Amino acid sequence: MLIYRKATMADAEIIATMINHYAEMELMLPRTLPSLYQRIRDYTVVEEKGEIIAVGGLHIMWNDLAEVCSLAVHPEKTNSGIGRGLVEHLIMECVKLEIKKIFALTYQPGFFEKCGFDRIDKEQLPQKVWTECINCPKFPNCDEIALIRAVR
Repeated sequence: MLIYRKATMADAEIIATMINHYAEMELMLPRTLPSLYQRIRDYTVVEEKGEIIAVGGLHIMWNDLAEVCSLAVHPEKTNSGIGRGLVEHLIMECVKLEIKKIFALTYQPGFFEKCGFDRIDKEQLPQKVWTECINCPKFPNCDEIALIRAVR
């Protein structure tokens, strides 16, 4: 049985390990422990038998826009539907918050397309998004792919 819950401070090191495992393979951007502590409220974890097997962030950007970020599934649990279930969970969080659009910047566009997202040019995202990017190690040469989905 899978349990979806908001992350706690005690989860931060596990979350960092999971995210940075994929970052080392250049499949996603790294996250530092201090950055996770600062945004711990953004993260949801998926537990199975008391162990965290997936994590994903929902970062609110504007009154009608949020970002799915740092989505990672334990390597032994990939291709099991857990990532897709977590995205749907984050979309339901958007519904509750009355957020109308959700986007992702990713190196895995096929996954998000399977979740109903459509590719867009990064330039279509509001300027507010780019204020976040200034601290990214890839700035200003971002090679992530932007996708967006309406929240219903």
